[in-house]
Amino acid sequence: MRKTHYAAVLAVGALSLSACSSGGGGGAGGGTADVAKPTVQTITVGTAADSQGPALAVDGAKKGGTVNDLEQSDFNHLDPGQLYVSNQQAIASLYSRTLTGYKIDPKTGSEKLVGDLATDTGDPSADKKTWTYHLKDGLKYEDGTPITSQDIKYGIERLYADFETEGPIYVQTWLSGTDYRKTYPGPYGGKDLPDSLISCPDSKTIVFHFQAPHADAPYAMSMPNISPIPKSKDTKQKYDLHPVSTGPYKIESYNPGKSLVLTRNTYWDPKTDPIRDAYPDKWNFEINVPDPGLTQRLMAGAGDDKDALSLSQSAAPTQMAAILSDPKYKTRTVNQYQPFVDVLSINTSRVKDPKVRQAIEYAFPMKQVQQALGGEAQGEMASNLISPTVSGFKPYDPFGKLTHPNGDPEKAKELLKEAGVSNLKLTLAFANNDKWQNFASTLKNAFAKAGINLQLQSLDLTSYYTLVGKVNNPYDLYRTGWGADWPNGSTVIPPTEDGRQIADGNPNYAHLNDPHVNSEIDRINAITDLSQQQAAWEQLSEYIVKNDVPAIPYAYDKFFGIYGEGLGGVTYRQDLGVINANTVYVK
Repeated sequence: MRKTHYAAVLAVGALSLSACSSGGGGGAGGGTADVAKPTVQTITVGTAADSQGPALAVDGAKKGGTVNDLEQSDFNHLDPGQLYVSNQQAIASLYSRTLTGYKIDPKTGSEKLVGDLATDTGDPSADKKTWTYHLKDGLKYEDGTPITSQDIKYGIERLYADFETEGPIYVQTWLSGTDYRKTYPGPYGGKDLPDSLISCPDSKTIVFHFQAPHADAPYAMSMPNISPIPKSKDTKQKYDLHPVSTGPYKIESYNPGKSLVLTRNTYWDPKTDPIRDAYPDKWNFEINVPDPGLTQRLMAGAGDDKDALSLSQSAAPTQMAAILSDPKYKTRTVNQYQPFVDVLSINTSRVKDPKVRQAIEYAFPMKQVQQALGGEAQGEMASNLISPTVSGFKPYDPFGKLTHPNGDPEKAKELLKEAGVSNLKLTLAFANNDKWQNFASTLKNAFAKAGINLQLQSLDLTSYYTLVGKVNNPYDLYRTGWGADWPNGSTVIPPTEDGRQIADGNPNYAHLNDPHVNSEIDRINAITDLSQQQAAWEQLSEYIVKNDVPAIPYAYDKFFGIYGEGLGGVTYRQDLGVINANTVYVK
């Protein structure tokens, strides 16, 4: 999944999957508190019994009150089909349900994949190509209309439309291939996807017929775009402003760039839901709150901020020393590993020579960037495209970045000379807040020592990924972050490195198109044993890092968040790398 552009890049000791972090300007930040060693929590697959509601209760929790959420930028999308950036997904489960989802034990923090709208995680055929799901009884939209299997099929059909460019593409490509938009234009011309791809034998059964085996399909069914949408309420692009709720909350008001208010959906039945406790009566989201002010407000907890948090944003790097050194904050901080890896993407459409890309790799100053972005308390130096949270992870550092973390400008100069390049000028795009300005300045100074002249280009914070996600963007370098959508390399390498999927909004931000990589993706995807498959993904990741150099991985992220003392039940979602909204209550 995409990491929010302002997300904290480094985290207390390690990895990341999907969390947003803070802005902030940055000094060395971070203090010297004990740094946790990377640990990986195993996410298990639950049974039909685990899929029954209601959700596990939180000790001491009570209903009522309002939670205030402070966000540094707007959500850009609310349409479930367009949700992929981590701050969007952090709020999605409040108003949108999917076929499967993650059940979190509020006492232990353990996670299980369970049926959400579905009665279980799916019934596969022997060859894992066909998956059948049955819907629970009592599922309704915010207007009381029953949710049907045909609505889920329609929601998937919408994903083929040309305006649905930002969400995951697993199910679409599994059904129709990498050129899925060419096979079907979406439902607006009156055509349905054929039953040979998705069939609905009745209003409570949906059957997926994939082109190849997909043993990890139950995980894909938890993605936000596998959500029912009533055809009669579909407003196409305008659906972004007011999607119809299937969860415990509905959108009362949305003022883009300023605020979002969620209130109770009275037709949500907790007996159908094993995931959401839904204790608060209301969620108020305040948008475009800059850091370090956002973090300072959560630290102070004055007025309504007593009941405030940020679901997806880590603390500002400039505030880390103060938080880590004062014991009063210890009981209201969350510090957990994420599955995100932050990288400097190299636009291979513009920087075509692998030797030049290697020079950029050697010029990159790992340690200085780590310090600029909050210190070790917000991230561990990285050298692999796959996070340690993903099963089968192995350390791999072909360029010696971890043993020479300050970079090697002389080696970079040598490679540029071999490539016949002099006076290299590159454009670095970055999101326009203090934190990423500091990141950009750090790179400019370090690259100058290697004879690389960086031209800095600031971009709007909210639309950053849209701009760098354009195939014909005019930038050579830009920071991006990606987290495994579930703990398998199938959710990292194919979405970010498959050259056949290059398109506006696609997460192959480097535009890598290596025929060997493309063919290996097909071969590995066909492996039905997930442990064998993951080992193969790790090997392919190593090949890409060493030979293609489409990106410089520099941080395994960790979430470090602070919240107001008026809140309880603040748990964590390792699958997304954000605070778990489903267990929060107002004391």
